[in-house]
Amino acid sequence: MPATTLLQSESLEVLDYRCNAGPQVTPFVEHHERFSISYVRGGSFGCITRGRRFELVCGSIMFGHPGDEYVCTHEHHGQGDECLSFQLGPEVVASLGIRPAMWQSGALPPLPQLMMLGELAQAAADGHSDIGLDEAGMLLARRFIAVVSGGEAAAAKGAVRDRRRAVRAALWLDAHSSESVDLQRAARESGVSAFHFLRLFTRVTGVTPHQYLVRSRLRRAARLLAQGWGSFGEVAFEVGYGDLFNFVRSFGRAAGVSPRQFRRAAKGERKILQDRLAAPALG
Repeated sequence: MPATTLLQSESLEVLDYRCNAGPQVTPFVEHHERFSISYVRGGSFGCITRGRRFELVCGSIMFGHPGDEYVCTHEHHGQGDECLSFQLGPEVVASLGIRPAMWQSGALPPLPQLMMLGELAQAAADGHSDIGLDEAGMLLARRFIAVVSGGEAAAAKGAVRDRRRAVRAALWLDAHSSESVDLQRAARESGVSAFHFLRLFTRVTGVTPHQYLVRSRLRRAARLLAQGWGSFGEVAFEVGYGDLFNFVRSFGRAAGVSPRQFRRAAKGERKILQDRLAAPALG
């Protein structure tokens, strides 16, 4: 997969992955070279590792253990994917309070507490933030450890046809997240009943369609806030919120900080980064 090295040191390497593989590409076995945390910022792909299969969509996290085999698949769509990947040295993993032997390869669905830090890291990578890319990566790593220490990541379930429908539905929801979308409309786009769509989407992605829609809006809001785009009201309207109060409340629950504090954190205010964004969020 094509990758651009954004930062490199003995303890941390940050890579920008951009893959244009589609259904026509034959999957092949790859190996994780280091402990890694990869934030999916665009597209979708499947991952098979340690006998489990995961479907990753925008906002998902893929993580790897050195030496583990994995296979990436793209049979559900031809749009490829984009990831921001943090490759950690053993000493960094140890400093995070987890034994390397406990770190296993897998993936997580889009979780608010990780998405916000993923977008903050992406802003740093794009030069839209005054915080360092290494600092943003460590914030993401600490929050990731807090999340995975609470339980094992669940693998995707369902037949190939259901996984394909769920992935395509997630891409459609991303593209229409600023619009008024309900379960019935999303189900019609997938060609199944609302009840069946709710079950298959949740089973494959690990979140409900409504959760994914809301998180897609919040993920985009975090990106705009980090870039310094518009007023808070303009950001709320742009991502699909009808009123500012609902946006501020939803964003605060997801990020653990208000939109104003998130924007200040992106500009380098360390106290917010250390005291609030690194602490567990409500989810």
